[in-house]
Amino acid sequence: MEIRTLYSFLCAAREGNITKAAEKLHLSQPALSRQLAALEDEVGTLLLIRGKRHLQLTEAGMLLRRRAEEILALVDKTEKELLDQSESLSGTLSIGAAECEAARVLLPQLVKRFHQLHPQVTYAFTSGTADLIRDRIDSGLLDFGILMEPVDLERYDFVRLPFFEEWGALVSVHAPLAQKGSLRPRDLESIPLIYSGRTIVQNEINSWLQDSADRLTILATYDLISNAVSFAADDLGAVIVSRGAYGTHQDERVRFLPFAPTLRTGTVLVWKKHQLFSPLFNRFLEQVYHYLDA
Repeated sequence: MEIRTLYSFLCAAREGNITKAAEKLHLSQPALSRQLAALEDEVGTLLLIRGKRHLQLTEAGMLLRRRAEEILALVDKTEKELLDQSESLSGTLSIGAAECEAARVLLPQLVKRFHQLHPQVTYAFTSGTADLIRDRIDSGLLDFGILMEPVDLERYDFVRLPFFEEWGALVSVHAPLAQKGSLRPRDLESIPLIYSGRTIVQNEINSWLQDSADRLTILATYDLISNAVSFAADDLGAVIVSRGAYGTHQDERVRFLPFAPTLRTGTVLVWKKHQLFSPLFNRFLEQVYHYLDA
């Protein structure tokens, strides 16, 4: 499977039309059709359903589109890293971060210091859930990730960061619970809850809830807190969240109430184990250790 063929397939998938894709690729329509047919023969399955005016991806085609986007992004990243062999450090650092205090406070400080030392370096930032960040590290699309525990670190090297996340809940300022200074497990038994969709986080919260965990009403789950704040603001329930994650989406319509007894989790900077790193990667990691030591 050639990179050129993947690029042609991806262009056809994005345009949804053979003629438009051929024009964009500066190919004849028959030549592009032959490329796509040869690709389907190579993978042994139908990728595109060809209508009169529009192409439709099969399930296998949708899978290949996702993989092709990842592969071509990785090829582009590798080419840039191979060019980064001069004494003047350059290239692009790709960093992913979950919604947490470390991403909001520490990451800008690290980048500011590194930019002062290496002004030709550029950065590509990704925000998302821990699962998304880890998937992109695994596929080579991200160099580093800032993750909030609990998180499975078996496949990664990591360094613990001097930031801890305090857990609690967002409630509407008009809700009776908003008058409290903190929330105990029994306080959450009487209202619908909006939980993180990550099972490992749910288990951590349920452990803190102890006996109350069996008496909860789970209304919904969310991936990013930006999707959930409005539910608390409209008094549909309480959103279980860390203080740092909420700090990136503060809203005067809601109030953050910490758990009592306190539940705190750490944050980590992670990167993929057992790989050959570029000079840019190594220099940035050195800067991280120097910053933390200082």
